[in-house]
Amino acid sequence: MGKIGNWGRTITFEVSSNKTLTFNNFKRTVSARWHTHNIVNGKPKSEFAGPDSSSVTLEAVLAAERGVRSRATLEKLEKACESGTVDYLYIGGKKVGTGKMKLESISETWDEIWNSGQLVKAKVSLTFSEY
Repeated sequence: MGKIGNWGRTITFEVSSNKTLTFNNFKRTVSARWHTHNIVNGKPKSEFAGPDSSSVTLEAVLAAERGVRSRATLEKLEKACESGTVDYLYIGGKKVGTGKMKLESISETWDEIWNSGQLVKAKVSLTFSEY
C-alpha cells in the first residue's frame, strides 16, 4: 500500500491494489494579520498582529471502480464536518500547518448514480483550516 496522507482516521489518501483515493488541486493559503492605523496628515501605518490561520483546499474523486465506497466516505466526511472534528493533516508523512485542522466545508458533485440510487462516483472538494 502506498499511503499518500491522511486527516486523522477520518480519511486516508492511498494507492493500493484494492483502493485508489488520491487528491488534486491541493491549495494551501498562509497569511498574516495586519492592523492599519490612520495618521492625521500622513500615510497610514501598518502593524503586524501575528500569523493568521492557514487553510487547505483539495479535491478528490470517490469512485467505486477505484475501490472507494463513495456514499459511505461522504457520510463519514459530513459527520466529521458537522460534529466539529479536528485532527492533524499529513501529506507525505509530514504535518501540514503547525496545528490540528478542522474540516470547514465540503462541496460534493455526484457524477454517477446507478440502479436503485447507488452512488458510484462523486467528486468532493474539502476545505480545512487550522484550529
